Amino acid sequence: MTFQFSVLASGSSGNAFFIGTEKEKILVDAGLSGKQIDRLFHETGLDPRDLSRILVTHEHSDHIKGLGIIARKYNLPIYANEKTWKVMDGSIGKLTLDQKFTFNLEEVKTFGDIDVESFGVSHDAAEPMFYTFHHEGKKVALVTDLGYVSERIKKIVENADALVFEANHDVSMLQMGHYPWNVKRRILGDYGHVSNDDCALALEDIIGDQTKRIYLAHLSKDNNMKELARMSVENHLKAADFPIGEKITIHDTDPMVPTPLYQVV
Repeated sequence: MTFQFSVLASGSSGNAFFIGTEKEKILVDAGLSGKQIDRLFHETGLDPRDLSRILVTHEHSDHIKGLGIIARKYNLPIYANEKTWKVMDGSIGKLTLDQKFTFNLEEVKTFGDIDVESFGVSHDAAEPMFYTFHHEGKKVALVTDLGYVSERIKKIVENADALVFEANHDVSMLQMGHYPWNVKRRILGDYGHVSNDDCALALEDIIGDQTKRIYLAHLSKDNNMKELARMSVENHLKAADFPIGEKITIHDTDPMVPTPLYQVV
């Protein structure tokens, strides 16, 4: 049975993540236009008509921009926690009652043959949460949009076969950049985003024997570069004696180009 995923889009302009098996196909977030999401699916060799459901992490527009459109077009159920539903309900258009479901914080739900665990993160949204996905002993973790990585989060996502993990900004680029100080302070704060360096430090505690792939996600287009993020994380982990480039590979993500479908084996 296949267990595969693609980071369809990742960045401050839009986010979408696909994960599925032959039985169950899940979209997490729909932060681009409906047309763009359809394009990303087709570029990945997937058919959005095969989707089973959509999970939501939080209500920021780069995560829900096309949510209502995609849900209506393909008649899909949406899962989010109550606080997220409350704040996003008015901005995603009309849905039927049988499309609106609650997925609480710190809950495990089974969809088909995938167990999905939700966990809270520190971010300036109503009740932001991300997910780990489990299938036949394999684990994939999706973690972006958080100001810091708590010990609790590390425990939940540790030793995943594949990790999609935030490396939002280079601190020097952000500090020297054109953003107003209040925005810089928000990004650097506990409810903002994780930097390249903090990503690498957290990964030291998260990588386990099963870990094979790390995808650096949610990069700022103004305060980071793919090469810089990858080099920062790779150098840090190599210095800590992790087999980067051998047993563990590090991959880029993009706000407009999906990653190739990866089969978790």
